[in-house]
Amino acid sequence: MYGSRSMLTINDLTYRLGDRLLFDKAGAFLPARARTGFVGRNGAGKTTLFRLIAGEIAAESGTIALPARTRLGRVEQEAPGGATRLIDFVLAADIERAELLSRAETAHDPHDIAEIQTRLADIDAHSAPARAATILHGLGFDSGAQLRALSEFSGGWRMRVALAAVLFSAPDLLLLDEPTNYLDLEGTLWLVDYLARYPANVLVISHDRDLLDAVATHILHLERGKLTLYKGNYASFEKQRREAALLAAKAGKKLDEQRKHLQAFVDRFRAKATKARQAQSRLKMLERMEPVTAIVDDSVLPIHLPSPEKPLSPPIIALERASVGYGDRVVLSRLTLSLSNDDRIGLLGANGNGKSTFAKLLGGRLETMDGRMVRAAKLDSGFFAQHQVDDLNLDDTPCRVFARLMPEAPEARVRARAAQTGFSGARADTKVAHLSGGEKARLLLGVATFNAPHLLILDEPTNHLDIDSRAALIEAINAYEGAVVLVSHDRYLLEACADRLWLVADGNVRAFDGDMDDYARLVLSKTRTEEPNSAAPAPNAPPSVVPKRRDAGQMRRTLAAAEEKVEKLTTLLARVDAALASPEAFTRNPPEAARLAAQRAELAEALAAAEDHWLTLAGEAENAG
Repeated sequence: MYGSRSMLTINDLTYRLGDRLLFDKAGAFLPARARTGFVGRNGAGKTTLFRLIAGEIAAESGTIALPARTRLGRVEQEAPGGATRLIDFVLAADIERAELLSRAETAHDPHDIAEIQTRLADIDAHSAPARAATILHGLGFDSGAQLRALSEFSGGWRMRVALAAVLFSAPDLLLLDEPTNYLDLEGTLWLVDYLARYPANVLVISHDRDLLDAVATHILHLERGKLTLYKGNYASFEKQRREAALLAAKAGKKLDEQRKHLQAFVDRFRAKATKARQAQSRLKMLERMEPVTAIVDDSVLPIHLPSPEKPLSPPIIALERASVGYGDRVVLSRLTLSLSNDDRIGLLGANGNGKSTFAKLLGGRLETMDGRMVRAAKLDSGFFAQHQVDDLNLDDTPCRVFARLMPEAPEARVRARAAQTGFSGARADTKVAHLSGGEKARLLLGVATFNAPHLLILDEPTNHLDIDSRAALIEAINAYEGAVVLVSHDRYLLEACADRLWLVADGNVRAFDGDMDDYARLVLSKTRTEEPNSAAPAPNAPPSVVPKRRDAGQMRRTLAAAEEKVEKLTTLLARVDAALASPEAFTRNPPEAARLAAQRAELAEALAAAEDHWLTLAGEAENAG
């Protein structure tokens, strides 16, 4: 399933996109089995490097080398669709297994049958449906959803299926470009746990600090056309960068002092005959002294969230046995909660449980169907939702957007407000179509907070922001003096900004007693206990085909192959039993012990089936005399 020596070598890579030089003789070497976080500013060229690695585009010069027969895995940009069931789409990603199953359906030669069955056992094909179902379940699809057609799901959910298929194919080099963008917090927690245990090579573009800290063994940094590999996770990378910047600053200062000293000597003694040769020597030294390249990050504009002028008396919202939903359909009921004027609430709960519905209720976009909700007089709320980015008018400009909010204001004031949001000078007149995803998010944040609301509701505000912009958002939220309700798959953001956690589940919203570590453990333990097992009906399970007629030689070969399969499964089962027999198996690494226990159940079932098959063949051989 996984190659043991896969690695990536990039040498003198140069590539231009129009007039922009994205890679300038860039080079890097990724060691085998490295899980590498790929970071850099938006637009620096990270996705372009993925396309170069995959061979979709050609470099101007330089090379990208991978070991022979390395299997790449990458999520396509287009969401899959059609009438194919989710489980079947994921299973089809294992091309070798699919081909073997197709051959098994038509094979008649006993030797071919034995070869096919042995190879199916070698690649652990019997457990494939359970493995595919486990991945889909971790990404939010229950057993019922897995049997539905792709066409029944929205684009975001279908991108999750595409991700599941790539993970299931278990490539030697896994290329992931912002994999959490289509996931909720629960799916993100599962993916982080999965990638942290991935046994081959991973190269992941992500602005999720928690993912990069938990998963990455290396960080590949793209800056000004150059690639630099750092050992360690993102926190280690930041520390190394700070130390390098400090050393560069010290070296630069020392070099400046040396240059000043040499220049002073040249200026003083150049005209004197007795010192002219020495002055000329020092002048040559000055020419050879190259300046120290300072490590300077491009400036990140701060994000400003204007605070309310006058705080309201708490609570600003009180719910008493309230219900909310759409039409006659109740989504949440028995809501008894209150929100204070300085609360920082993080909303937890899987997608589809009602987080967005609850956020709309708090923001005044939905009314209660039953019960009681009291909102403070003059309560003003601001609402930011990720889908609003896609709803912007592409022909608009930031200046025109704010001009509509300030119809009586002179142009100077409008432009000042646009500049405060991050759009000064010509950027204020740039069409939305030409803004980056992060700039669009900044514009919408400026609109949502235009009236300095008492309550700010942020639904996935970080999807289009890079790491530094996310840090600016965290600073802005913590400086904001109103109440904040956060929905986010970014655990780092929640930990940095939320004082309280509310869980949306089972048609209700209640306080969660614990922190994000507690919630992560709850999600992962629940996912593992609810994972489908191999006893469930397995679509397209490998068939055991026994020809009706065989000669003695064919029968002996088939029987030998079946016996070899039994021995192989028996050996594997013995290894798992030995690992589970250790007294420390369940205390040293409980997740691994649980995985081994599940694997043992699968192996035991496969062994029983293999033994039955062998007994059938042995009986036929005996009857044939």
